Amino acid sequence: MLTNDRSALQNTLDVINTLPGIEDVNMYDNHDNLVYSPYSSDPTEYNNPDCKECHANINSMFPLKEKSFKIITMDSECEMSQKNYDFRLLLIRSPILNERSCYTSSCHAHSESDEVLGSFVIRIPLEDLDSSVKKSWTNFFFLAALTTLLLVTSLMFFMRKNVKTPLNEIIKASEAVTKGDKTMRLEIKPNNVRDMKMVASAFNEMLDSLQSATNELQNWSQQLEYKVQKKSEELSEMQNELIHVERIASLGKLSSSVAHEINNPLSGVLTYTKLVHKQLIKLDLVDSEKLPMLKYLKVIEEETKRCGDIVKGLLDFSRKDQHDFKSYHLHKVLKEAFSLMDHQMKMANITFYTDFSAGKDLIHGNENQIKQACIAILMNSSEAVFENGEIVMKTSNPDQESIKLEMKDNGVGIAVEDLPHVFEPFFSAKQKASGIGLGLAIVHGIVQSHKGKVEVESELGKGTTVSIILPLVKA
Repeated sequence: MLTNDRSALQNTLDVINTLPGIEDVNMYDNHDNLVYSPYSSDPTEYNNPDCKECHANINSMFPLKEKSFKIITMDSECEMSQKNYDFRLLLIRSPILNERSCYTSSCHAHSESDEVLGSFVIRIPLEDLDSSVKKSWTNFFFLAALTTLLLVTSLMFFMRKNVKTPLNEIIKASEAVTKGDKTMRLEIKPNNVRDMKMVASAFNEMLDSLQSATNELQNWSQQLEYKVQKKSEELSEMQNELIHVERIASLGKLSSSVAHEINNPLSGVLTYTKLVHKQLIKLDLVDSEKLPMLKYLKVIEEETKRCGDIVKGLLDFSRKDQHDFKSYHLHKVLKEAFSLMDHQMKMANITFYTDFSAGKDLIHGNENQIKQACIAILMNSSEAVFENGEIVMKTSNPDQESIKLEMKDNGVGIAVEDLPHVFEPFFSAKQKASGIGLGLAIVHGIVQSHKGKVEVESELGKGTTVSIILPLVKA
């Protein structure tokens, strides 16, 4: 252009025009007149590139001094279409600005005041691109639809396998538990999702806790039923024993009344015996006649006194305790207990003797209660011995502050498993159940009230030793 070589310029433009993907290259002057174009007047060719034939003001389409582009549709944008084409063109306009090298060249074709000398417009058809885009869009649509379908199918399969099926199993397990099946548990599969594993595990733990609570309640119910039954049986037995005790108490009252009634005639017998003894001494009889009668009267007097002592002991024993504790000698009480039980022992053919070896026997307590405890133990011993029976009451001082009373027999003894229960109320280790099981329980209570302790040693077939240890009265 600087040398004004039009043929070289046209050849260059022709070369550019033959490049693939370019519809044509057109050059316009500063008045937007078409200067160069490969356009042919042949109606079979493409549209007329002379824009002024369709557009009165080209500057309205493109900026004047800036490189720009525009996409147009030939049928809609250009009324001079030679053929019935409906495709788009990309118009790239590059203005040819008047530079110093232009207006100072030798041809002086342009003045310095001219700004724009012309422009190049390259038209690039977008038909192939639009076809590819349309084809790509169609392929993309089908691919997207297929992908969406596959995703939805996969999601449905995944949800059915990992969510719906486990939830149905949980529902079935819940219905089974509601119907009473406590053994139902969910199977935790390795391929299950983590949340469903957690739900199944929590559900199984809930069922385990429910099963454990149910079992515990059943056990408690069974134990409560058993305890209620046992307590009912015990209450029934206690009621029977209380009736028996009440009968014994009534018998004791009756015995006390009878003892009072017997005591009066015994006193009269003793009085009249002494009077006869005195009168017989005054009579003038030979000794061979008098002495035997005096001897018989003496026997009557002694036996009557012994009967009175027995009755007095029964009265003392049956008298209600007033808890009047006082200091007294234990040996005196033991001798009284021995006197009460001696006749019964002889009747049962039992050797009964004492060994009061304790040097100190002063204790503080209730005489009648201690006597009651000793008689209860002696009664048990007399019922436990048979042939060649032997019972001994023995005292000793194990130390300077206490006295130990041992009542030992050679009877049948007590089983090892029964020893821990001998002090329980209504418990009896006697094979024939001849007692009511209150003896040693009462003894234990009496000894405890006297701040002492009671011990039992026994062996089957060899006898039993009951030891009572009481504190001595300090000087």
